Amino acid sequence: MLFFASVEQLDNPELKGKPVAVGGSGERHVVAAASYEARKFGVHSAMPSVTAKRLCPEADIASGIILKDMKKCHQRFSTSFMNTPTLSNLFQSMKLFLDVTTDKKNIGSATIIARHIKKEIREKTGLTASAGISVNKFLAKIASDIKKPDGLFLIAS
Repeated sequence: MLFFASVEQLDNPELKGKPVAVGGSGERHVVAAASYEARKFGVHSAMPSVTAKRLCPEADIASGIILKDMKKCHQRFSTSFMNTPTLSNLFQSMKLFLDVTTDKKNIGSATIIARHIKKEIREKTGLTASAGISVNKFLAKIASDIKKPDGLFLIAS
């Protein structure tokens, strides 16, 4: 989940462009999220924190690798955005799956709806989002991973 690392970079502008990992810092803790910069060092989610620190030896706040509590991220950004009226009745948190088969505003295009949502996320939170569009959730998930970060990709049927 890149989301939590992105929030840390947003909260601490000095971390922008630096490797950031979010999770527990103890010996038995794991990384919950890693920024794209941290991923270049091989740091990824579900990795033991001690391994992340070994892969990125400058693992301290000054160098950009930080391991923090994720609760504030979810409360401040995810929860507030999920409570916003949306373009569909079917909305799932975090991975932002949206079923637009019933287009509440008669926009007529899943791509236009996705662009609108991405814009709204950026305006409300300062964060970027990638969007995948397809005929089902499985293909939409694959599509959302293709144009990261901040991309939009369509897998047509």
